[in-house]
Amino acid sequence: MFPYDVQILAAVQEPPGSVGDVLRMLEAIEGLCADGDGLKWFNGLYLEVTRAVAERVTAGGFADPAWMGELDVHFAGLYFDALRAAFSGGTAPGCWRAVFERRNRTELTRIQFALAGVNAHINHDLPIALVRTGQALVHGGTRYGDYTAVDATLCGMIDRAKVELRVRLLGDVLPPAAILEDTLAAFSMTAAREAAWNNGEVLWVLRDCASLSERTLDMLDGMTSVIGKTLLAAVV
Repeated sequence: MFPYDVQILAAVQEPPGSVGDVLRMLEAIEGLCADGDGLKWFNGLYLEVTRAVAERVTAGGFADPAWMGELDVHFAGLYFDALRAAFSGGTAPGCWRAVFERRNRTELTRIQFALAGVNAHINHDLPIALVRTGQALVHGGTRYGDYTAVDATLCGMIDRAKVELRVRLLGDVLPPAAILEDTLAAFSMTAAREAAWNNGEVLWVLRDCASLSERTLDMLDGMTSVIGKTLLAAVV
């Protein structure tokens, strides 16, 4: 869809092995994407979030920094997997296709793409990443405490993005904002991450039941896709 997609594909060809790898891959995508590419506005926000988490891991700001680092790598890997599938002729999850298939639509706003990407990554990818750490998920436990410790930082970034990006179309024309702002106001990072943890617990319990686990993932992708398409509805 964009001439540099082949370069993005090359940047995500190998899965990340560390938080440093994740940062380098996100920075590579950031350096490639044009302002008129909706992917840029999610990737940029995600890069900012990852930097904040990486700094806290390095500073010893978590009870279990190794687990938080591993979660970060698995989490980012799912975004890179979706890009790799979409740009190599494969099939990305429906929630990511909603973003990728619309990323050149200049009648949509930057914040719409940022939040549609957050929706796909939090509501669909995060529960899967939690299970891939291979550790039992205990609501209220030590790792849950680390997981929720970043909520305030993430909420601040999302709120700032709402202010900075909400009136910017990819084509830089100001849209009628009332409907869009109502949609944006309903998005809560804290609520989305809490739901992701709960869904992760469900997937953990179902990990040995392949058929039911697969159906649950399909349902999760379907629901997340609907939200993504709603976030990416044109406001003009």
